[in-house]
Amino acid sequence: MSVAGAAVIGEAAATEVVDLKALQAETDIGAPIAELERDLIGLAPVKQRIREISAYLLVARAREKVGLVSNPPTLHMAFTGNPGTGKTTVALRMANILHRLGYVRRGHLVSVTRDDLVGQYIGHTAPKTKEVLKRAMGGVLFIDEAYYLHRPENEKDYGQEAIEILLQVMENQREDLVVILAGYRERMETFFSSNPGFRSRIAHHIDFPDYDDGELLAISETIAAEGEYRLSEAARAAMADYIVRRRGQPSFANARSIRNAIDRARLRQAMRLCAGAGIASRDNLQTIEAEDIRASRVFTV
Repeated sequence: MSVAGAAVIGEAAATEVVDLKALQAETDIGAPIAELERDLIGLAPVKQRIREISAYLLVARAREKVGLVSNPPTLHMAFTGNPGTGKTTVALRMANILHRLGYVRRGHLVSVTRDDLVGQYIGHTAPKTKEVLKRAMGGVLFIDEAYYLHRPENEKDYGQEAIEILLQVMENQREDLVVILAGYRERMETFFSSNPGFRSRIAHHIDFPDYDDGELLAISETIAAEGEYRLSEAARAAMADYIVRRRGQPSFANARSIRNAIDRARLRQAMRLCAGAGIASRDNLQTIEAEDIRASRVFTV
């Protein structure tokens, strides 16, 4: 039984009506959902799935209150998509939602990769994996590029040991830990095919689409604004051009690539100002110009 269910079991038999609006206000799950809407550009299907999962879990609590059968829901998830599409950010918000609804005790997120779980010699993997699980208990464990845990081409690989420990905990301690596996869609499908134990324990699969060019441009302006910078009209046009060119190059990582581009533009802006007349207004210090964008190697390819 969930934490929320244990808290209300005594009143369940006497309760016939549940005010869902009041329950939603009590848990305040609308706050992290509103944060997603505010902080993340685009990702409409992802936001819709988060709203659906939140509503499902809220109704599960309501069912407990009226004494209906409400077995602890399976909450483990898979987030699939290309890099820089907001998977870690959404996992943070999901941990917050689960905590507000009483499905995890602490609501923190522990983000790891293969290197945090798998050792390099016999006897090293189990302690590493168990230590990570200990830190994650009461919250959400986010495993990025989870498919790297499984390396069938290497007979001496210790990833399978980590997988077996994870599967056991995901089944036996699912009331105190939610695991989110993340990575490229195609590789995750192969991973699940090779490890059916994972597939059977994952209740929610959420696919994160790539951002379109307009969304990436809006993201660039948001990232700049976070640091109290702004793009001039010419710089905005240059960034739009940059996005089209950068998308066609290797290792493009959606919002992550745009953040890197803005960071480098800020460096070029600083160099430009320091090489100038020596006097800079507030507006000069805030404004990224087209030349700060177009100095990128992206425009020389």
